[in-house]
Amino acid sequence: MTVTGAQHHDAAGLTSRGWWWWERRRSAVLDVGLGVVSAFECALEGVSFAGQAGVPAPVGVVFGLVAGASLVLRRRWPIAVVLVSIAITPAQMGYLMGLVGLYTLAASEVPRRLTGVLATMSLVGTFIVTSVRLRHGVGTDADDPGAVFVVLVSVFMSLGLTAPPVLYGLYIGARRRLMESLRERADSLERELVLLADRAEERAEWARTEERTRIAREMHDVVAHRVSLMVVHAAAIQAVAPKDPAKASKNAALVGDMGRQALTELREMLGVLRAGEAAKAPVAVPLAAVRDAAAAAAASAGEDGPCLDELETLVGQSRSAGMTVEFVVEGAVRNYHALVEQTAYRVVQEALTNVHKHAAGAKTWVRLAYRGSEVAMQVENGPSDAGVADAGLPSGGNGLVGMRERVTALGGVFVSGVTDSGGFRVSAVLPERAA
Repeated sequence: MTVTGAQHHDAAGLTSRGWWWWERRRSAVLDVGLGVVSAFECALEGVSFAGQAGVPAPVGVVFGLVAGASLVLRRRWPIAVVLVSIAITPAQMGYLMGLVGLYTLAASEVPRRLTGVLATMSLVGTFIVTSVRLRHGVGTDADDPGAVFVVLVSVFMSLGLTAPPVLYGLYIGARRRLMESLRERADSLERELVLLADRAEERAEWARTEERTRIAREMHDVVAHRVSLMVVHAAAIQAVAPKDPAKASKNAALVGDMGRQALTELREMLGVLRAGEAAKAPVAVPLAAVRDAAAAAAASAGEDGPCLDELETLVGQSRSAGMTVEFVVEGAVRNYHALVEQTAYRVVQEALTNVHKHAAGAKTWVRLAYRGSEVAMQVENGPSDAGVADAGLPSGGNGLVGMRERVTALGGVFVSGVTDSGGFRVSAVLPERAA
């Protein structure tokens, strides 16, 4: 059982056993003890009061016991206890009740204005009773100390019995409220830390998902393009092997080169995955460091990836597979951000792969335009040549989706659709730097 739970259980048990309003046993014991001492004090002072009032002593004792025992109620009804102490001040009894009652009143949540009024009433009552007692206690006129002495002693007595308990009660009440405020603030900060930890975990999971999506997209581009070309070349080898063994051998060599390139790129991406798994070790690091590391990994991936200068080689590979491709470059050649160039290369690569899959034998145009603050690319193919056999390549339907995600992630624009001539066109515009 936790500490809080134990305290709650203890408080509930005290209430069920008849401890009334006390939350802890020691509070009840303290108040009962103070009530007993106060009742005993008032009972002793009640004997003197009975003699002065001309009533039997037992009456004064019973009156003192009842009045003094009311101190037990100080936590429940502090105002009533102070009023009782003020009421019995003329009987010259209840000094302990007055001190403890004023302290409890000042430390409680009673409005400060009401506390000031009751403290003033107790001060005035004590002053009057002390003055009267001093004047009547003088034996002869020769021994009269004078009005100044009476006033000074009465002031000191009234202030001594009123100011210390009120000031100390105000201090204790203020400290209690401060501690409660600090405790509430600590609880609030703890809840905020829990929320921040949950949010950091969500953002870390989102970053891992984004990284897995990026790697899956890269693997799709590499495998789909290379394997598509390999399948086309394999079909060409099968067709020309009986007629032209030399050409078949050349195509077989191309297939081997493409397979080795695909394996090299896949090995590089698997190396990134292994590095990412090592980075997921259970070490407590700040979220900013995680974001910086992710950004650095993305930047390094962009720097190690293909660039626009390799588009000519990419187009040449499609030409070697038998595709008729026209490659046009517009504008002054310049360098862009590594991620921008890699994305542009992948868009053209995936578009050419789709032509191999869905429009075998169709003439294709690849246009690359350098426009200063942006770069544009377009891959368009005409209608498929009906005389060319379908390569039979599978399609998962993720090519266009992946291209759109790549382009829009960098703040670019992507458009694709069927042309009026029955072909297909893919167009993309990317900003100079990654958004």
